This record gives sequence, structure tokens and C-alpha cells, in this order.
Amino acid sequence: MSAVARRAKAEAIHVATRGEVNCFVASLLAMTDGGPQAFGLAEGYLRNLQIVLVMPIGQCRRMFDSLLLLVTAAFLLAGFVKGALGLGLPTVSMGLLAVTMPPAQAIAIVIVPAIVTNIWQTFGGPYLRDIFRRLWPLLTGTAAGIWLNAGSLTGPYARYTTIALGLLLAINAIIGLCKFDFSIAPRNEKWVGGIVGLITGMISAATGVQVIPSVPFLQAIGMEKEELIQALGVFFTVATLALGLNLTGAGLLTAATALPGAVAMAASFAGMFIGQAVRTRLQPDIFRRWFQIGMIVLGLYLSSNALAKLVS
Repeated sequence: MSAVARRAKAEAIHVATRGEVNCFVASLLAMTDGGPQAFGLAEGYLRNLQIVLVMPIGQCRRMFDSLLLLVTAAFLLAGFVKGALGLGLPTVSMGLLAVTMPPAQAIAIVIVPAIVTNIWQTFGGPYLRDIFRRLWPLLTGTAAGIWLNAGSLTGPYARYTTIALGLLLAINAIIGLCKFDFSIAPRNEKWVGGIVGLITGMISAATGVQVIPSVPFLQAIGMEKEELIQALGVFFTVATLALGLNLTGAGLLTAATALPGAVAMAASFAGMFIGQAVRTRLQPDIFRRWFQIGMIVLGLYLSSNALAKLVS
């Protein structure tokens, strides 16, 4: 930790000991245990960091309760979408949480529920061995891309991640609406899968989104519906585990994320069970269409709002 970061941390702790602390600073300390990544950001933007003595420390509890309510609502909806369509939990939850927090903080909450629900989906069918045999280049490339782009969520370009996240959500939804119909010949699956995995991994490390271009690739190689759903579970399990290692190395997964993560996991499973229960009663094309339209609106809002903050 640099001298500037140490001074920022010492001043924040000094104010906190008097019982008067801005809730943002208190959350920063709690989320990182004083780790270098938060104060590295503080050092980079020190001119924008102000410790404002305007809120009693009890106000932080109300803000934390609001965070848990937001997490519950976001993961209920995301879990419902995953139960109904077989995918979408990290994408939807990241998009909703990013409205009120940086993507780095959002992915720290999303990662554990995403891993658990994807593992559950991975073992929900009989195709596991064939999926690994067929998709190992995609899986390997994704893990390599995430490792190569490690640190992008907390590095000097972290301020642009919300813009990138919003654009990816919108692009993914547009692709889903347009229903591009293309196929990849079996003889090309391996080398195309490796390239697609590498690109997906680098995008995932920067935004937490793992659906571009991996999902169009999986839809283009001619899997049956149930095999595709299990393959999505396998792919997202590998991708989220690799991303979780990145977050651990960056110090973003701490004890402070345990309670929001537990609430998110419970809400995810509740939403998934509801989505699976009503899946046969839904008109999937209509539901998918309105879901994609909603994601376009959300993505454009995230990007435009983040861009406006950068230029203001």
C-alpha cells in the first residue's frame, strides 16, 4: 500500500473512531478489510474522495438493509429467468445490481450464487461426459482469457466497466431478438471454440458477463435442447469458478460479502424453482422477446448513465 493510500486509510479510521463516518467510506473499509484494491482506487481518484461528516453511523445499517432488499429482488428475478430459460442469472443480476453499485462490487455478490446454481444445472442431465469431450477447447480458452485479463475490474480502466457492461447486455439482447440462424460444422468446433472461449474469458474478466460470444457459439453447434441446457451449466460453472479465483486474488471476496451472497443464493433458488414450475405454462417466445427488450433498455440505461457521469 502506498503512502497516499495509507494516509487515506488512517484518516478514514480516525473519523470512524469518533462515531461519525460517511457510509461510503465505512462500506469501503468493510468490503476490503483495508485491502490494497480499494485504496488503490482511492489513490487514483483522491481528488474525488471526500470524508463527509453528515451521516450518523446508524444510517449505514439502513443503507445495508436497502442493499439486501435490492439483492433479494434482483436475484428473485434473475433466478426466475434462469429457471424459465436455462440461463441469465449472472447477466440479469449483474445488470440490475450495476444500477446502484460498481460492477466489481456487484460481481462479488453474484459469483457464489452463480457458481452454486450452475453446478446444480451441470449435473441435471446425462450428457456430462460428451459435453466435456466436445467443449474442452471452449472451456480451456475461457479460463485462459479470464486469467489473462485478471485485474481489469479494479485496474485503471475500471471506470469504464459499467459502460462496457451495459453495451454487452444490449448487444446480447439484440442478438437474441434477431435470432441469427447459423451453424458451425463439427470439424471446426474445436478451433472456433478455443477462440470463442478466449474472447469470452477476457470479456468476462472485465464485466462479469459470460454470454458473448459463447452462447451464440453453443447454439450454433447443433445440440439438443436438454443437452444445450446442461452444456450451458457446465460452461458457466467453469467460467464462474475461474472468475471467482480472479476476485479472490484481487481481494474482492471478503467476509463482508458473505451475508449479501447468502441472501442472493436463497433468492436465486426460490426464483429458479418458480421459473421451472411455470416454464411449461409460459409462451417461451413471447417471454423471451419481452425479456430481451427489457435487457436492451437496462443495458442502454447503464451505459448512458455511466457515460454521463464520466463526462460531467
